[in-house]
Formats: sequence, C-alpha cells, structure tokens
Amino acid sequence: MKKVISASRRTDLVSFFPDWLASAIQEEKARVYGPSGRTYSADLSPNGIHTFVLWSKNFSNLIQNREGLRDALLKYDQHYFHFTITGLGGSFIERGAPPPSEALRQLGPLIDIAGRPERISVRFDPIVYWREDGMMKTNLFYFEKLAPELGPRGIKDVRFSFAQWYSKAVRRAKRQGFQFIDPSEEEKKNAARALVSLADQWDLRLYSCSQHFLSEVPGIRPSACINGQLLSELHPYKDAVSTRKDRGQRAQCRCTESVDIGSYTQFCPHSCLYCYANPKI
Repeated sequence: MKKVISASRRTDLVSFFPDWLASAIQEEKARVYGPSGRTYSADLSPNGIHTFVLWSKNFSNLIQNREGLRDALLKYDQHYFHFTITGLGGSFIERGAPPPSEALRQLGPLIDIAGRPERISVRFDPIVYWREDGMMKTNLFYFEKLAPELGPRGIKDVRFSFAQWYSKAVRRAKRQGFQFIDPSEEEKKNAARALVSLADQWDLRLYSCSQHFLSEVPGIRPSACINGQLLSELHPYKDAVSTRKDRGQRAQCRCTESVDIGSYTQFCPHSCLYCYANPKI
C-alpha cells in the first residue's frame, strides 16, 4: 500500500528549508534525524507515495516556486496542506511568522496548487492567553476575521487547540518574561462554544487537535490531522491508504500512519514562544 509523507510536524520545511525539501524530492530520498537520535531514510519515489502532506505558517516559497519546490511536487498524485493562521504572526509570540493579512493572501494561490479547497485544512492553532499590562489578552477573537475568509473559498476544515505549555515552553516563557495563562477546561469549552457559533455561520467544520475534552462541545469533532480515509476520498484515483493509527504520535492524536521527513535539528526561525519542538528559542 502507498504511504503518506508528512513534511513536517517537526519544523516548517516549506518556510525555511525549501532547498532541502526540493532536493530530497528530486533525489526521491530523504535522510531524517528523528526523535531520540534515531536516523532513517525515507523513500520518496512517486510510485510509492499516496499523498504528500505539507504543514506551514508561510507557503510563499511553494507559491513562488522557490528552489523549484512547486515543480518538484508535481510528480506526486495528491498534495494536502495544513496552513496555520493564528492571528499572532509577526507579534512577539510568533516573531518569524508572516502577519495575518499576508498569510490570508496565500489562500487563493494555495487552492490553485491543491486543485480543490478540500485539500486544505486551516489550523487556528494554538489559541493562546497571556497577561500584558495587567490585562488578559488572547488571539481567540481573531477567528471572527478568519472564518469569513475560509467558507466562501470552499475551505471547510478548521483545526484548533489551546496552547499546551510543556516544561521547555514554560522555561522559555519565564526567561522572556511572557506571562502566559492556562485557562481551566471549562473555560476552554466556553471559548470553543463561541468558535462553534462562528463556524456555523460560515459553514465550517471544527476539529480539536489532541484535546479530546473539547469534543464534548456540540459541533466539535476530534481531529485526525492526517486522515487516511479522507485522503483516499480526495485522491484523484481514489487509491486506498492506511487508516491505522500512527503509533508514533501522542496518545490523544488520531492521525493515521505517515512518514515524517522533518528533523528537530532543522531549527525553525518562526520562534513561537509556545513551541514544543525548537530548543534554540
């Protein structure tokens, strides 16, 4: 059975390593430095690839065909895009990410590359709360601007979660004087209900990523961000692909099997304060 390639949960390859990614695709082989120091080689031969999944906060390199990346990807039957737009791009929380207005301008060209809007999922992820000048602030309300940009374009799937403050991110926040707030589960559910109301207005589907308690809110489903069944339905030849759970992901992750070709050693300059992956921030 053909496999799904994920590029990548571990770093933003499209934004910062388009040369490496284009070269790996052209050579049809990627050398990956995985978690715990494990190294492996991933076969990128088109006859063995069902779908190439790309994750990014900035698809401009793909859209502009830098390093020949767009041309290189043409050898694969299907592409699926996870596009993260939080409303925080360019702020001190996501210093290296593009401003929201710039990210939104990429939606049209990205749909053209995908071939159909159903092959794009927008990630309003994570939702962050913090204290600044004695006041609580959050990007939650940016969804009021984001939702009207998606539904009319035919992009229906939105994935979200609330920031999870892992120990390394907590240390980083303290070092940089960032006063994050981690609301209770009930407060997060109330916020999720507000998202549902907006999603209904714009005919959007909301999925919670690895936070199952949110699926207790009517209108929210638990997410499989890589969903073998969906990718088979969207595939131009309806080819089947694995629907087994990816055992390499978190316990609450519902993603199906894929091969990730990113490495934590490819440090991401987005410099997001909440990042679980980048030890250099």
